[in-house]
Amino acid sequence: MPKEKFEKDHCFLSHTEVLSFEEIIRLGKIFAANGIEKIRLTGGEPLLRKGIEFLIEELSKLKTWNGKPLDVAVTTNGAALSAKAKSLAAAGLKRLTVSLDAMDPQIYKDLNDVNFPIEKTLAGIQAAKDAGIPSIKINVVVKRGVNEKELIKIAEHFKGTGIIVRYIEFMDVGTSNGWRLDDVIPSRQIVEEINRVYPIEPLDPNYTGEVATRWGYKDGSGELGFISSVSEPFCKECSRIRLSVDGKLYKCLFATEGFDIRQMLRGGASDEEIEQAIGRIWTTRDEHYSEIRTEETVKARAGKRIEMSYIGG
Repeated sequence: MPKEKFEKDHCFLSHTEVLSFEEIIRLGKIFAANGIEKIRLTGGEPLLRKGIEFLIEELSKLKTWNGKPLDVAVTTNGAALSAKAKSLAAAGLKRLTVSLDAMDPQIYKDLNDVNFPIEKTLAGIQAAKDAGIPSIKINVVVKRGVNEKELIKIAEHFKGTGIIVRYIEFMDVGTSNGWRLDDVIPSRQIVEEINRVYPIEPLDPNYTGEVATRWGYKDGSGELGFISSVSEPFCKECSRIRLSVDGKLYKCLFATEGFDIRQMLRGGASDEEIEQAIGRIWTTRDEHYSEIRTEETVKARAGKRIEMSYIGG
């Protein structure tokens, strides 16, 4: 949340407006019974939520429609990871993603906007690995003129560690990140740059609808991922729905409006009624913004998009 956009007197949601863990778990059960196999807790910053371990533990106990354990993941900026890693692992967390856009200490501080040192984030990542969290990924948002010289450095740091780095094209989510098409570096260019230093080759996707294309080092020392929402949109294969902290459902990362489920949760609706409402919302889904993105559509939607800090990535 950029300081110039969200000042000290910014009016945050009151505690009563935020979904309780019990409400989130109830929705988790409904989603899991109707085809959802993965729930990702993102943000904002999820590790700031007091008692987040309880939520992870309870969600991890849920079974999907086909009887498998629900896949629970967390995306974090890593600031609280050193302190939380052991308790997250004990709660049953199997998959963790950490946002890390630069290895250079000053660039990293400039990007996080709160003067947080990269050493603490790297220590948190190591703590998560030491705690035994089996799947750890690093998300790198690439912006021209800001961190393109950091991409090889990040690959080098995590190469051979079992930690997967994923490079993400700079996207026009929300209205506060100053997005311009000229700032986007296409994934294919990043692939070429890394391949010149460390030869890589394409890998098969893990599952249908996987947003990241997978590439492996030819020497077998790990893999990389590339998320290309701008240059190679994947709207047709998207199977994600987003729940905001105040109980609104969004059918697209680039949505301009959500559907209020909190009112049903607190108004006495049964699980079946909520299930039917979610079904109606999902079956009307026709968003394909990334496929129709032009300079004109970006301008037309200015001021209407939902911030990523509100519904996550």
